[in-house]
Amino acid sequence: MLSRSIVPLAASLLLLATAAPCQGEKPTTTASANTLQTQSIEDLLLFFPLKYPVGNWKPQDLHFQDVFFASEDGTQLHGWYCPAEHPRAVVLAAHGNAGHVASRAPWLRYLQSRAKVSVFMFDYRGYGRSEGQPTIAGVIQDATAARAKLRELASVKDLEMLLMGESLGGAIVVQLAAQSPPKGLILQSTFPSLRDVADVHFPNLSWLVRRDQLDSAGQLALLQVPLLQSHGTADRTIPFPLGEKLFHAAGDPKQFVRIEGAGHNNWLTEPYLKELNRFLAQLSSQPK
Repeated sequence: MLSRSIVPLAASLLLLATAAPCQGEKPTTTASANTLQTQSIEDLLLFFPLKYPVGNWKPQDLHFQDVFFASEDGTQLHGWYCPAEHPRAVVLAAHGNAGHVASRAPWLRYLQSRAKVSVFMFDYRGYGRSEGQPTIAGVIQDATAARAKLRELASVKDLEMLLMGESLGGAIVVQLAAQSPPKGLILQSTFPSLRDVADVHFPNLSWLVRRDQLDSAGQLALLQVPLLQSHGTADRTIPFPLGEKLFHAAGDPKQFVRIEGAGHNNWLTEPYLKELNRFLAQLSSQPK
């Protein structure tokens, strides 16, 4: 799976010092269009979008609908809706911080044809065919709009859909779950908070990243949603102990899949897919 390191913060984190707020200064909370489209140094280091037409936008053996919709601030977004025949679940999927939906065609094909779920994967602003520039606040707003679109496409409520996120996408769907609980959460190779990742890779500079930035551990502690979380033991981008930290913070019911020898991007193993299938079967057997 395409997912570039979320932390090439290295020397570039030094640049954040010039952009960080002065001590005592409160960060802005204005959700204006300008705020959501203006990239900070942090955003520039976090997002690695691939733009249309790069990539295979007509993959074989994947039945999908091009879906265009708008975020709350008017940013025009795009995604692929891949409905399955007689689906056992409806899934909103958020990809990692690199590539775009076309990069995930093999995974979408598996979910549709083998896992038997209807899935809607969208591109954040600035990715694929979506307009704008990616920012943390902006992509969270984009995910909120994508969930609203999936409610319309599949005629389901939030409590009837699953949220799935890979790496950065895991942090994004946790934010959605905190807004309105889903039927279940599927997190792959994700992290407790952005600050935790910086603490591991750049401990002398991590203070530049706010502690509440994408604080998934804090959000999961407040939720009681069925959780399937997986992590590779050889992940160098988000080390395995960070996955464990996130899992320990989560409320029950929850299940952790340890993927032996897997790195950040090669977590699609038979043992994981078997556990994913079991998780989907358990949820699909529950009454609506």
